[in-house]
Amino acid sequence: MKADNTMGNALKNGRYLLIDYSIWLYIAACVAWLMLRVAQIHVPVFGIVIFPVIPAILTVVFKASLAARIFGESELRSFWKYTTGLAIILSVIMAWVIVEVRPLAFFTQVQNTASILSGIFNPNPEELVPMLAALVETIYLALLATVLAIPFSFVLSFFAAKNLMYGSIPGRIVYILIRTISTIFRSIEAIVWAIIFCVWVGIGPFAGMLALWIHSIASLVKLYSEQIENIDPGPVEAIKATGASTLHVWRYAVAPQILAPYLAFTIYRWDINVRMATIVGFVGGGGIGLALYQQQAMLAWRNVGLIMWLIALVVWVMDMFSGYIREKLVSN
Repeated sequence: MKADNTMGNALKNGRYLLIDYSIWLYIAACVAWLMLRVAQIHVPVFGIVIFPVIPAILTVVFKASLAARIFGESELRSFWKYTTGLAIILSVIMAWVIVEVRPLAFFTQVQNTASILSGIFNPNPEELVPMLAALVETIYLALLATVLAIPFSFVLSFFAAKNLMYGSIPGRIVYILIRTISTIFRSIEAIVWAIIFCVWVGIGPFAGMLALWIHSIASLVKLYSEQIENIDPGPVEAIKATGASTLHVWRYAVAPQILAPYLAFTIYRWDINVRMATIVGFVGGGGIGLALYQQQAMLAWRNVGLIMWLIALVVWVMDMFSGYIREKLVSN
C-alpha cells in the first residue's frame, strides 16, 4: 500500500512538474520575444528551454505549483497567484505589441473617415429597390442554409452525444469520428467555405448558401449533442429496462426532452446565418454582402450607408424575433 502511495505521489508530482514547466516555458518565451522585439537583445534558445526547469522544480517542491492549484489542491503557498498574474500580464503585453496598438493614431486621424461617415449618415434612397432585392436574397439564402442543415444535424447529434455512444467501443469510435469532423468543419470559417464553393459552383447565392449550410451543420451538431448530454437520464434508463432498442430509446426518452431547445438553437442559427451571409457575400457568395463589396470598391459611400442601415435593421428585427421565440420555446 505504501509503495502504491509513493508511486501515485511521484506520478502526480511528475504531472505537476510537466505542466509548470510548460507554463514557465511560455513565460520565458514571451520575455525572450519581447527583448528581441523591443530591445534587439537575442536570448539563446537553449536558455529559453533550460531556464523554466528551475522555477518548475521549486514550485512543485515548495507546494506553490500552479498546476496543483488547477487540479484542485488547496493547501498551497500563494506563489501560484504570482505565476498566474505574470503569465496574464505578459500575454497582454505580447498582444499589445503584436497587434501594434496605436492609440494616438486612433484619436488623431479620425478625419480620414470623413467621406465614409458622411455617406453612412446620408444614404442614397435611389438605390433602395435593388438593395432591398439583394437583402431579400440574403434572408432566404440564410433560411435555406438553416433548413437544409436541420435533418443532417439532428441525426448526427445523436451519434455525437457522449452519454448515448460511450457504452461500447464501436460507439466510442463513431462519437470521436463525428465530433472530430464537426470540429474541423466548424473551425473553418464560412467565408473560407464560400471561397471554396465559389470556385466549385461559381459566384452567386448558391455558393453562399452551401458555405453557410456546411458551417451550420457543424455548429448545430455541437449544440444539439450538448443538449442531449444534459438530458435527464431517468427516462432513458427506464425505457432501457424494458428491453427497448436504441432507436426506441432515442425516440421516446431523448427526443421529447430536446425538441424545444433544438428549435431554439435552430432559430438562433438562422439569426447567425443572416449576419454571416453579409460577410460571405464579400467573396462572391451573393446577397447584399456582394452588393456591399461592389459599392465600397467604387467608393460609393452613400450606397454603402444605405446597405449598412438595411443590414442593421434586418439584424435588429431578427434579433428581437429570435430572442422572443427562443424564450417562449425554452420556457415551455
